[in-house]
Amino acid sequence: MEIRVNPTRMELNRLKRRLKMAERGHKLLKDKRDELIRQFIILVRKNKDLREHMEEELTGAFSKFLLARAVMPEENLEEALMYPTKKLSLDISKENIMSVYAPKFHWAEEESGGDGESSIYPYGFADTSAELDTSIETLSEILPKLMELAEVEKSVQLLAEEIEKTRRRVNALEHVLIPKLEDTIKYITMKLEENERGALTRLMKIKDVVRAKM
Repeated sequence: MEIRVNPTRMELNRLKRRLKMAERGHKLLKDKRDELIRQFIILVRKNKDLREHMEEELTGAFSKFLLARAVMPEENLEEALMYPTKKLSLDISKENIMSVYAPKFHWAEEESGGDGESSIYPYGFADTSAELDTSIETLSEILPKLMELAEVEKSVQLLAEEIEKTRRRVNALEHVLIPKLEDTIKYITMKLEENERGALTRLMKIKDVVRAKM
């Protein structure tokens, strides 16, 4: 279906320029979509590997914690975990991935007790079990990977949303705007040619009339 316009040569030139811009925009959006999909696939694979590794590590840590809970008195376990020795400070920046601003986490551990000790264990070892030590050590070691997993998962979500937006724009240009412009240009071209043929026919008739009178 063509766009309703006056079939003039000025309008034809304007629509041709608009069509050229639409085709250029369509190519740029397709290139953007393809690159977004490439980045999306890379991050999805990375997310899968990180999640599988994290699930394995967390399962082990939780299993050890359940064993510690089974062998330790409940009040001893609660007291051992009541006062942490470290605090976590977190800063969030943004990384530009094809106009998608994905989060980047920057974190640092700080001593919460102020005594200068760097131990990750907030308790003494007299009344606790080795399983609790292993569980806390595992959780402390995988913290950087957990932060990375959070970054990747959010990036995957944002990229998926941007891919869908870009796909809709590409389809709108490819299947709606560009065909409409092409049909309208074709319509105006045909009307102009028809007008030119009509004008030429009238001119020839006028010449014939003039010649007949001479």
